[in-house]
Amino acid sequence: MAVTDAPRIITSRFGHDDAHTIERYEATHGYEGLRAALQKRPDEVLEEVKTASLLGRGGAGFPAGVKWGFCPPGVWPRYLVVNGDESEPGTYKDRLLMERDPHQLIEGVLIACYAIGCAQAFLYVRGEMAVAQERIAAALNEAYAKGYVGKGILGTDFSVDIVLHWGAGAYIVGEETALIESLEGNRGMPRLKPPFFPAAKGLYLQPTVVNNVETLANLPWILREGGAAFAALGAENSKGTRMFAVSGHVRNPGVYEVEFGVTTFRDLLYAPVYGGGIRDGNALKAFIPGGASAPWFYEEHLDLPLEKAAVDKAGSMLGSGAIVVMDETTDMVRAALRVVRFFARESCGKCTPCREGTSWLEKILERILDGHGRTSDLDLLLDVCDNISPGIAWPPKQTTICPLGPSAVSPIASAVTRFRDEFEARLGGGPVPVTVTTKGGAYVPAPAAEVAS
Repeated sequence: MAVTDAPRIITSRFGHDDAHTIERYEATHGYEGLRAALQKRPDEVLEEVKTASLLGRGGAGFPAGVKWGFCPPGVWPRYLVVNGDESEPGTYKDRLLMERDPHQLIEGVLIACYAIGCAQAFLYVRGEMAVAQERIAAALNEAYAKGYVGKGILGTDFSVDIVLHWGAGAYIVGEETALIESLEGNRGMPRLKPPFFPAAKGLYLQPTVVNNVETLANLPWILREGGAAFAALGAENSKGTRMFAVSGHVRNPGVYEVEFGVTTFRDLLYAPVYGGGIRDGNALKAFIPGGASAPWFYEEHLDLPLEKAAVDKAGSMLGSGAIVVMDETTDMVRAALRVVRFFARESCGKCTPCREGTSWLEKILERILDGHGRTSDLDLLLDVCDNISPGIAWPPKQTTICPLGPSAVSPIASAVTRFRDEFEARLGGGPVPVTVTTKGGAYVPAPAAEVAS
């Protein structure tokens, strides 16, 4: 078991009770990254971020510097939108960043605005995160008073206004186009892409960059220490450090910043300084590696590195950085229902396969758990899954505008594939055939050896 000595880049102030104040922030290299950025041209700041190879930390893992470059040249105004609507079940790293170190986020926003050419930024925070909203509001007031935000920042001709916007607590607005709809005062529903790629037609149909909280929080360190220093950490295709929220059946649930792509799942779940092992000495049964929408992993996946490409190849995703652990006492049918119920109730209703399909998945699972399951229910479950996400494969094929519908398919496909006997034990009548035919063809649960490959 290896625990690296990589520096803590974005959680270094978490040990201070007053980390959210501007006094503590300025005493610990606060706003030095902004000063360094303002001594460079915007294109030089962009190149520094590209050198760092900073991947987005919100789920998709797209390179931040490349994303910034998608804004069409010569089209103004353009906006930066901060996605602080952290709503994936099991994810709470961004909330801690907003509560404990709001000035770091604000400085990251200012650096991004300077590189992109924005004079206006919007900080969208999830409705339930009252403490985060209050901390950010107080930090913005402090930053305006000190001249870090507003007109003529630090004596330059660079000016930015930052607007704090509170959401209403809808999961779907974590999707960037739905967030933009909500920010405009509309119901939070995703837009069709194309033509509504935010970099081309985003907020108010102007070029818009949407970045995650953790992504932006890395920028002050990168500009202060250099993109090359950031790129020296982590693995070849996953640079720097990353925060992971570990919850479920571990001894030490919490948020941990680890070296990206080097640390393994086993390190994170079992090392005494991190998860500390499975509770009560129980055995591991399964874990969700990247938020509730990710396919599940098992014991044979523990030695995979926390690296995007490796996890993608193994058939899941790191996603939002939320790892949910389930021990041997877990009822997997009930666990699947818990996840599916969330997605069914958070569906915005815009797409029929998601609106109808997720509700039917919930109803069928409830029927099985209530002891009224039919011998045909596993066929029906997978048939509905196939209508939402044809082929029930990963990465998922979609019949919907956004990935919410296929997210409800992931827990069912995972649970039925690995723990089919638990489903069959709850069904009436004879045993269910191993091979289930769906409209997309034959769906055959993979043996454990194939899952590990």
